[in-house]
Amino acid sequence: MEKRNLKGWLYLLPAILFLGCFMIYPLIDVLVYSFEEGYNSASQTFFGTGMYNYSYVLHDPYFLQAVKNTFILVIVTVPLSTGLALLISVGLSSIKPLRELYQTIYFLPYVTNTLAVGLVFMILFKKTPYSDGLVNLLIRAFGGSSVDFITGPYWAKMFVLCFYTVWVVLPFKILILTSALASVKQDYYNAAKVDGTSRGRIFRRITLPMISPMVFYLVITGFIGAFKAYSDAVALFGTNLNAAEMNTIVGYIYDMLYGNSGGYPSYASAAAILLFAIVLTITCINLLVSKKHVHY
Repeated sequence: MEKRNLKGWLYLLPAILFLGCFMIYPLIDVLVYSFEEGYNSASQTFFGTGMYNYSYVLHDPYFLQAVKNTFILVIVTVPLSTGLALLISVGLSSIKPLRELYQTIYFLPYVTNTLAVGLVFMILFKKTPYSDGLVNLLIRAFGGSSVDFITGPYWAKMFVLCFYTVWVVLPFKILILTSALASVKQDYYNAAKVDGTSRGRIFRRITLPMISPMVFYLVITGFIGAFKAYSDAVALFGTNLNAAEMNTIVGYIYDMLYGNSGGYPSYASAAAILLFAIVLTITCINLLVSKKHVHY
């Protein structure tokens, strides 16, 4: 028995070493940097330790704006994208003609370059000296007034960012949920139909509980992905996200390291640890909720 356990640990050793070198050690290193005040990466020196870096970050208006943007993005896009993906997946599962074609069409945005999709969205929404954009043309056609979605009011820019994020993450969720729906045994549906159960009740009592592990997986990964959002905002609003008031927490960390206000690894480390704490808390809450609502 001991030899078998030793053999198992030997198989796990490469993965343990990899995780230790590229995940655990960097996390500990960032935690140490976050307490070192005035850390200089060139000379590898600092003048003190304490909570000043956290205090600075938590009082920085750019960080507070980034937290606000990130939380709005999470709260709006994760439930909306998961719900839309579930509706579309149910629709795709209920049709037979050209099902593969529809699945391919819905999956195309996932394999398209993120920046390319961002440029397309800019063309659709941005006002230029030559054109107001296709979206504004449609708004004016219905009697509304044109809006500058890229450089205009905050709510308009946040709408575009949420719309873009939902568009980008939707194909992957549709693929996962379509596969989950295909794995539900037809016997359950046949038994429900014999009893005269309505479609809505079948969905609530059979379909949703059977695919709840996949829904929970998408919610968890959706929260983590939304909290790590950065490239989406860059694709739409450029690299100067602070000026556009559309920065995210990851963008703030990047700016503190490499941006125009960069060169502050201690502040970036403190912001990274705060992001880690937020994501860990949200994940733990989701795990507690899943014990009651997820059926394995």
